Amino acid sequence: MSAVKRFVLSTFCLFFALAGAVATPAVAAPVADEPSADWVWVRYLASAHPYSTVRTAAWSALISSAPDAAIDAFIDSGYDYAVSRAQERRSRNLDFIRRVYETTTAEYSPEVHAEAGRLLGRNATDSERELFVRSGYEDARTRDREYRDAVGEQERALVQADWDYVRLLSTDDPGEQVRLSASHAVREGATEDDLVEFFAYGWATGARLDLEVFRMRHAHDNMAWRATLTRLIADAQAAEQAAREAGEEAKEQAKTTAVQAWRQVGEHTGPARSGWTDAEEFALRQAENWRAVLAAATAAEGPNWAAILDPAGESETAWLAERNAAAQQAAYWESVLRQSREAEQRVQNQA
Repeated sequence: MSAVKRFVLSTFCLFFALAGAVATPAVAAPVADEPSADWVWVRYLASAHPYSTVRTAAWSALISSAPDAAIDAFIDSGYDYAVSRAQERRSRNLDFIRRVYETTTAEYSPEVHAEAGRLLGRNATDSERELFVRSGYEDARTRDREYRDAVGEQERALVQADWDYVRLLSTDDPGEQVRLSASHAVREGATEDDLVEFFAYGWATGARLDLEVFRMRHAHDNMAWRATLTRLIADAQAAEQAAREAGEEAKEQAKTTAVQAWRQVGEHTGPARSGWTDAEEFALRQAENWRAVLAAATAAEGPNWAAILDPAGESETAWLAERNAAAQQAAYWESVLRQSREAEQRVQNQA
């Protein structure tokens, strides 16, 4: 393992407590079997990244017979390759269908839910999935809507408080996609059927999209920050080595160069530290928001609010996990800053 990776892997990290146990790579750490910061980050991506290809590639690295090298390779190039694969049509279709399946229920969206479930099965063809994404999904939504209209139970259960609550969501919900979906449901000229559709489908779908956008944005940013960090640390370590080996006449200038190189490492942590702190605060706000939604759904009566009970609980849990993951990454970047400052001092104290 390179000196660069030893520096990165020696920084602070916490065990990301999610289901499943994976053997941790052996790293130079003061606590036996403590997972490295890279392991924690890849483990998070394996569990939470919206793209199935990224999750699979991350898991493959974690369970590799040579996990250190596999994790290094995943961070260096495997992530970008997995993302590019996910952007291919087949993978995009599968991700879309999986999202539809996971944000609908057989009770409130039977046609959509059943068809999405079938298309996730092994016997479904790529052409069938393509057709569903292009038109079948909207056709199934129309059938579900017609069924709800015919039964009329959801529409009869609507009260003015439901309209008021969704109007509040359209302006105050922390998630952009939920706000957009709510705005559509209560737009000028909206009907009771539009509001029923929001409770039955739009709310949970918007919630899932907000979570995925959050995960994608921060995953992309963190991978970019880490790539630059690796280069900066390599430059700083080389400069420090040059300062140790410099003759008397060139030593002070070499030390100045090495100190500046380590200072650049520390300065590079600024956007990452603030970005993850902001992410932690936003995730906490989302968790609190969904806790409030869950309380409102529990207190309310009728089939419309019942449809959001499970998505609300799942969303609160997911955002609490994101808050914890963001806190771990913020702590990691704080530790990089601390070690860069220690390195500056070490160079300055060189004889």
